[in-house]
Amino acid sequence: MTPTPASLLERLRDGKAPEAWEWLVLLYSPLLYSWARQVGLQEADAADLVQDVFVTLVQTLPSFDYDRHKSFRGWLRTIALNKWRDRQKKRQPVPGDPALLQEQLSVPDSEQFWEVEYRRQLAQRALAIMGRDFQQRTWKAFWEQVVEDRSAAAVAAELGLTIGAAYAAKFRVLNRLRQEMAGMLD
Repeated sequence: MTPTPASLLERLRDGKAPEAWEWLVLLYSPLLYSWARQVGLQEADAADLVQDVFVTLVQTLPSFDYDRHKSFRGWLRTIALNKWRDRQKKRQPVPGDPALLQEQLSVPDSEQFWEVEYRRQLAQRALAIMGRDFQQRTWKAFWEQVVEDRSAAAVAAELGLTIGAAYAAKFRVLNRLRQEMAGMLD
């Protein structure tokens, strides 16, 4: 089972678990990259911004004191936004450029954007990782019912399962997903 954010942050702080850094990168890189693209950065610039954020994390996490009443994602969002602003300051703005002003006003730094994007990215990553842990028929039965919104009867007929087996496959994968996601949606 994947660590919860609090235990993950504690392991990062100790510096004794390289796999914790791998998990942090796997979990948060897509979110940061998506946000960077949303604010108009090109692919290479978005990747650079993600790297800048992780450099800051490497520097600050060893002394970071996690407050369970505050959001790690909020702190991460602040770091990303500050890195983006630093990049904007280094650009050579054209005085009175209306496009630059509009760009600065339309930065999606809202909690809602980050929350929706985080949940979407997290679910995608968890499903991609978990897909390898199930037999192909079990995974297909789950996928067809949940993602493709097909009936258990239709899926069972297609895969040569009983309807009960199709439901069981769906619930097995959903249960595992709940276990994997426990604590991740702080």
